[in-house]
Amino acid sequence: MSDLPASEARIALPVVDLLRHPQGPRDRQLLCGEAVFVLDQDKDWAQVRAAKDGYSGYVATPALAPAQKPSHWISVRASHGYTRPDFKSPEICALSLGSRVLVSGPEGRFAKTDQGYIPLVHLSPVDQHMDDPVAVAEGLLSTPYLWGGNSSFGIDCSGLVQAGCLACGIPCPGDSGPQERDLGTLLPPGSAYQRGDLLFWKGHVAWVRDPDTLLHANVHAMAVALEPLAAAIARIADQGDGPVTAHKRLAPQT
Repeated sequence: MSDLPASEARIALPVVDLLRHPQGPRDRQLLCGEAVFVLDQDKDWAQVRAAKDGYSGYVATPALAPAQKPSHWISVRASHGYTRPDFKSPEICALSLGSRVLVSGPEGRFAKTDQGYIPLVHLSPVDQHMDDPVAVAEGLLSTPYLWGGNSSFGIDCSGLVQAGCLACGIPCPGDSGPQERDLGTLLPPGSAYQRGDLLFWKGHVAWVRDPDTLLHANVHAMAVALEPLAAAIARIADQGDGPVTAHKRLAPQT
């Protein structure tokens, strides 16, 4: 690889695996339009650091494009970019919740973007956030579980937490360990559960949907699923993954 200073770029494909090393295992994923810093690069592989959370890894060089300032983000579960501003026209790509695009102008019910024509109702300005991270996560119910996944096509437990937080403008690490360390305020054992709380185990994290229900991407269901809270805590302990290690509460969103 070349010894070049870090430069900015963006992810040019709908979803890209962030690998531990070239051709190695997936650690996380990056979405269309996300900004990265290129730390090193050759014709096949680039070592990058994600602007959103500092996560580093390797992506295939063709997945990168020159940096640009996005204007909008996909604020629904998923959308399509079309060849024309017509829902009957062929689609160019499928885009996940959280993808970022540059809108050059409206055309009827569509926005012209760098990823084709996207329905206006699927887009929000990049400075417009949601106010309930659990509602964002609920929008991903039944999404297949995918280790290291960060999209509406496949997601894991920490990806689901990050998706909800970032959609609401809350900075959030990519993995459950740093999330346990950095997110929210630690509550004492026995504290009442409320919507938006986070429960952590060693290697796992879940949203509290309401005082009796967890919402999490989990291998038991192989999907984003709802589960009775007390039963889930017992099941996770019984399968050998131990007790809850932290109960944390995010600051109220204003």
